[in-house]
Amino acid sequence: MKEWYDAIQEAQSVERLEEIRISVFGKKGVLAAEFVKMKKAPNEEKAKIAKDLNMHKSNLMNEFTARKITLQTQELQEAMKAEAIDVSLFSTSSSSGALHPVMETMDRIVEYFSSMNFAVKTGQIVEDDFNNFEALNLPKYHPARDMQDTFYFKDEMLLRTHTSPVQIRTMMSTKPPIRMIAPGAVFRRDYDLTHTPMFHQVEGLLVDEEGKVSFANLKYILEDFLKYMFGDVEVRFRPSFFPFTEPSAEVDISCVFCSGKGCRVCSKTGWLEVLGCGIVDPNVFAAVKYENVSGYAFGLGVERFAMLIHQIGDLRSLFEGDIKLLEQFQ
Repeated sequence: MKEWYDAIQEAQSVERLEEIRISVFGKKGVLAAEFVKMKKAPNEEKAKIAKDLNMHKSNLMNEFTARKITLQTQELQEAMKAEAIDVSLFSTSSSSGALHPVMETMDRIVEYFSSMNFAVKTGQIVEDDFNNFEALNLPKYHPARDMQDTFYFKDEMLLRTHTSPVQIRTMMSTKPPIRMIAPGAVFRRDYDLTHTPMFHQVEGLLVDEEGKVSFANLKYILEDFLKYMFGDVEVRFRPSFFPFTEPSAEVDISCVFCSGKGCRVCSKTGWLEVLGCGIVDPNVFAAVKYENVSGYAFGLGVERFAMLIHQIGDLRSLFEGDIKLLEQFQ
């Protein structure tokens, strides 16, 4: 067995050490062959042979493990030395930066609505239950609260689940007319291909004297906005339900992947849902003490738009910081 102890100590690479391991410990290795020979030995000698073989097996394994650690440490040190960067050296090589696709999409959305004379409002991330739910016609124990898995703190404080609280706070501090959008980060307990615990929304609100705002106004501006974002797409409105608007609608565009012909992404329907909207429910106006007014509201997920515009399959890849992916958006 001495030659195998020597071979382990003389190995100069992890690859060579692995070859030795297979030769010694493999199913067809030296130790396996010796155990086979033991079966032919006289019975009175088998116990001693087995004891010696097991001792060598244990010792060889210890030698192998120690040598492997030594070689791996050496290889790591050599790799670190080869890849070391002298940060004191001047370098003319540089690569141009780029906006993150989510922020670039957010900027395009804000740019459109700003050009349509919508004010941009921001608000606090930590909200209270009244502004996040109750003022939006979502009283306690309302079943629609289950649609939004919320991060709660003490004293009915929470991480906002949408940017609608910005609209409530704006209405409570401002008299109509109001024409605003509320872009920002929101939080929900969800994580999969199309959901993350933190994402971005842009919600819009227009309030004016009663009779001055109609669903036709809302339909016109959203159709124009979606064509601005996605080009020549078809737009359709489907009746839906949201506690804070009545009537409510979900808005679809013809699939940007198959041009409405039907594909896996759109589940063969030819349509992709992109946002929700509706006429503001009277209960919302009552909560902020508005009278004799009418208005519309809408909301969209910025990541959803970014995924469709750039044809990204997994939402989570936008937040993993992968330079190879982000470099594609320069």
